Amino acid sequence: MSESEPRARYPQDIVAIFHASFHPTKGNIVDWSLKASDDLNLEHLEFSALPSGLHLVEQDVVYFTKDNQQGVCVFRRRTTTEQGHRGYRLSSLGILLAKSRRPRPAQHVRALKDLIDSIYALSEGRGVLEPTESDWEPARAFFEDRKLRRSDLGGAGDWAGWSEELDGAYSEPSNSNPTLHLPHLLRILGPSSLTLYKHVFGRKRILIYTLPPVEVACILCHVAGDLSFESQAGSSSNEIGTGRLKGKHKEPINVLGMVTLVDLDRLEAESKTGRGWIACTTDAIFMEKPSYYDLLIDLTTSTPNKTTRPTFYASKPVPSQPGSSRAPPHRLSTIRFAWSDVRLWNEIDRILQLDSTTSHASCCGPPSENPTKSKSITAWTDAWQVYEDVCIICAGLWMGMGSWRGNSTASYSTAGGVENWGAVRLEGDDDLTVDGAYVRSVGMGIEGRPVPAESLTPGVGGSTSTTMTPKAARRASAMSWSSGKATVVGSSVAGGKARQASSSTVTPSRSGPLASEGGDNYDLNQYQYQDADLAQEQELQRRNGQVLTTMAILQTFHAHTSFQLSVLEDILIKQGLLSPSTSTSGSASRNDQAREKVVSLSAKDILAFELGPLSALDARYLEWLVQEYAGDEVRVVMRRGWRDLVAAVFGYG
Repeated sequence: MSESEPRARYPQDIVAIFHASFHPTKGNIVDWSLKASDDLNLEHLEFSALPSGLHLVEQDVVYFTKDNQQGVCVFRRRTTTEQGHRGYRLSSLGILLAKSRRPRPAQHVRALKDLIDSIYALSEGRGVLEPTESDWEPARAFFEDRKLRRSDLGGAGDWAGWSEELDGAYSEPSNSNPTLHLPHLLRILGPSSLTLYKHVFGRKRILIYTLPPVEVACILCHVAGDLSFESQAGSSSNEIGTGRLKGKHKEPINVLGMVTLVDLDRLEAESKTGRGWIACTTDAIFMEKPSYYDLLIDLTTSTPNKTTRPTFYASKPVPSQPGSSRAPPHRLSTIRFAWSDVRLWNEIDRILQLDSTTSHASCCGPPSENPTKSKSITAWTDAWQVYEDVCIICAGLWMGMGSWRGNSTASYSTAGGVENWGAVRLEGDDDLTVDGAYVRSVGMGIEGRPVPAESLTPGVGGSTSTTMTPKAARRASAMSWSSGKATVVGSSVAGGKARQASSSTVTPSRSGPLASEGGDNYDLNQYQYQDADLAQEQELQRRNGQVLTTMAILQTFHAHTSFQLSVLEDILIKQGLLSPSTSTSGSASRNDQAREKVVSLSAKDILAFELGPLSALDARYLEWLVQEYAGDEVRVVMRRGWRDLVAAVFGYG
C-alpha cells in the first residue's frame, strides 16, 4: 500500500467467518459460515473452536490455525432447558485470516465479542437460542467491512519492527495485544522462560497443556513466538538472520494455537518441516504422547491452590530394549533452567524491576480481597523457591568467574557496568495468586496486578514528572530500534535511559475546589470530571510503561540472539566451514564434499556463547543452532573432558 492511500477503518484481512456449535446427536458442527472464496476449506474448524473441557467455563477466546492461516473465535455457554443439551448450549463465533507476514487475529477480538453478544441478544429476545437467518445480518455486515479485498491486505499484515507493531497505526489496545503480555509471562515463568526461549530459537516443537479457560495458553503461544520473531523473520528491508549467517527457514516458528486429537497427523507433518511449532491443548492424552513434541509446559501446576510455577518437561527418546516391543519410544523428564541463564535473566529481571508498577495492567482484575491469604501463599511460594534460589546463587558465582576471565564479549548490557556481571539477584514478586481455581486468563493476572494510585513511582532524581510520556517520546528513545538489524541502537538499556523512560511516571495533582480552602463549597460535577481525567492519565501512563518495558525486553532478547549467532559465525569461519568472504543460507560452505563436516566445540567455545560447559540443555541448544544455521549435514562434537574444563576455567590454551 502506498503512503498516499489511506488505511481502512478496520483491518481488511478476514477470509471467512463461521459459527460452530455442539449438537446433541452430531457433535461439533459448523452450522453457519461465509467465505471470501469457495475454494476455502473449513473442515475440522469446529474442533478447534470447541476444544474439550470448554463446557466448564461461561466464555473464552480461542486462537487457532487452519492450513497455515491464523484465526480466532469467541466462545459462549448459554443456559437452556432444551432436551439433549444437558443444560447448556455451547457455541463459538470465529474468523479466519488471510496468510500474511504478520497475522494479527487479536485485532478483531473486541469487535467479535460485541458481535456474538448482539446476535445472541436478538434470538434470546424472542425466547429462543437458535439464531435465525435474519439474526446473522450483523455478522454479514461485519464480514463485509473486514473481508479481504487486496492482495497486500492494505498493510494489515506487514511487519516493520516492534516500534510499529506496538506503537504504530495498527497497534492494538494493551488488553488485546498478546505481545504486551510478555512482561508478565516472564514474571510467571521466572528463569525457566529462558528454557522456552532456547526451544523457540532452536525451532523445536513446543506444546502447552492447560485447563479451560484456554485464552491464556493461546496468548502464551503467540508471546513465545515473539521471543525470536525479530531474528527468525527479519524485516521487509532485511534478509532473514543476522549478519552473514542466515537460517535455512525463511519463516519464523509456526504458532499453531489450539490443537486437538484431530490434529495428530497435522502435527506430524509440521514436525517434518523442521520449522518448529508452538501449540496448546486441553487434551490430557497428549501427555502420554511425548513423541509428538520436544518441550511440554504444564500450566495446570500453576494454580492458586498449589502456588507453584508451570512445570517444564523435555521429551527424551528411550533406548529400545530387545524383547520389549511395547516400550514407549519417548518419555517425559522434568527440565529446569540452566545455570548459564542467570546472566540473561538478571538483565531481563532488571528491566522488569525498572517498571514494576506501571507494567501491571489494571485489566487484570481487582487486588486480592484477603491480604492474609495472599501473604501466606507468598510464603509458601518462597519456600518452594529455595532450591531455585540456591541454583541462582551458584550460577552467579560460576558465571561471575567467567566474567572475571573476560573470555567473551557482552551480548547485552547490564546496569552498573560490566563489573556487575554474574551478580546474584534473587527473584522478586513471586505472588502468583488470583481468586479462582483454574489457570489465569485475561483479566486474572496475564498482565500483572493493578497498581494503586498512591503507589506511582517518582521520576529520575527523586522528582515526579508531570508530563505524560507521549508516543513520539517513546519512538525517539532507544526503546525503538531498527527492525532486522543486529546492533542495538545506543545503549539505552545499559546506560540508564530505559530506567529514565520507564520510571518517569505521572503523579497527577488535584487542583480546583477540593484543593482550596473552604472545601465544603465545591462543585461535585467538576470533581468527577477531574477524577475521570486522573483515571485516564493513569491508564495512559500504564500503557506507556507496558510498551517501554516490552520493547526493552524484546531488544534484549534480540541482542542476545545476535551475539550468539556472531559467535557461531566466528567458529564456523575458524574451523573452515564458512568462507570469510561469502554468506551462507542454511548450510555451511562446501569446500570439501568428501570430508565429513564437524563443528568441534571445546569448553572454552561453549563459554564464548555464555553457556555452561556442563549443561546438557546448553549442549543440545548449540546442536539446534548448528542444524539451523550451518546445515543438517554438519555434526557437532562437544569436547567436555576434564582437561578442557580446567583449561576453560583457568584460561589455558
